[in-house]
Amino acid sequence: MKALVFDKSGLDNLRVREVPTPLLGPHDVLVKVKLAGVNPIDYAVVQLIPVQPMPHIPGAEVYGEVEDVGEHVKGVKKGDRVVVYNRLFDGSCDICLSGREMVCRNGGIMSVVTNGGFAEYMAVPEKNLVKVDLPPELSASLPVAALTSYHALKEAEVKPLDYVVVFGASGNTGAFAIQLAKKMGARVIAVSSKPWVAEFSDHVVGYDQVQDKVREITMGRMADVVINSVGNAVWESSLKVLGVGGRLVFFGGLTGSQVNLDLSTVYGKHQKIIGTTGGTRKELLELTELCKDCRVRVWRILPLEQGREALEWVAKGKDGRIFLKP
Repeated sequence: MKALVFDKSGLDNLRVREVPTPLLGPHDVLVKVKLAGVNPIDYAVVQLIPVQPMPHIPGAEVYGEVEDVGEHVKGVKKGDRVVVYNRLFDGSCDICLSGREMVCRNGGIMSVVTNGGFAEYMAVPEKNLVKVDLPPELSASLPVAALTSYHALKEAEVKPLDYVVVFGASGNTGAFAIQLAKKMGARVIAVSSKPWVAEFSDHVVGYDQVQDKVREITMGRMADVVINSVGNAVWESSLKVLGVGGRLVFFGGLTGSQVNLDLSTVYGKHQKIIGTTGGTRKELLELTELCKDCRVRVWRILPLEQGREALEWVAKGKDGRIFLKP
């Protein structure tokens, strides 16, 4: 099969190669990859973080079709359309038993501790598959872009009529954070330089004077919830727009992860700072229903041969989603 592979870190080392099609264990499923989302984690896998095995195939967000199944697989069959829940988990540690398998004590992220989905085929444990009946671009956005946002909003306990401020609103996760917060009944203020995010949100403000704009829109109340998917570049602004009793939830650090924090402001306003990553299998299943009318702004659908360019664009910013199509 064809796959996008690197044998040592660095975008310059990415190549499309012929590699063996993965072998299946009794509980595994061979997925024919139809579309794979390109995300900051894929850039980090190639450039920044230790991965295994080597040579390595990146790709954490996968939509495809069942091609073959192991002898003990009962839940899916050849031809089923599926998305891959990309967290490995043992199902038996205390964290898994509490329903948070995305941070299993003995787990990891597919494409980091295993090969990923920038390939024609991917072998996946049956328990990591969720059936879907949605358009390809939307399906391929559920496992990372949508799930990360959905889990963060749930952890922030978004309620009807909350003011939710979303930084990085035009990014992969930001566009879903807006749409899903609206579904939860919130009033959404998108922070972005892209005019098209107005299609999803109640208000759009630029990064300049964001504190004043949020104060004006909320009539002094400020944000009940702030979503920061950007990192330290907007950390100070995130805290400035957070109101009394507000919840700041963050994930990702594309612009950096080191920040300063005035503790007196946080405890003085009874605020909460919440870090999240990924989401649960149950939440991914919920999204297949909840997100039936979610919209995806597609910027490019590229062949595997342009994988390097796709990752460079993700790191630099782009106007919509990028996908790779084997």
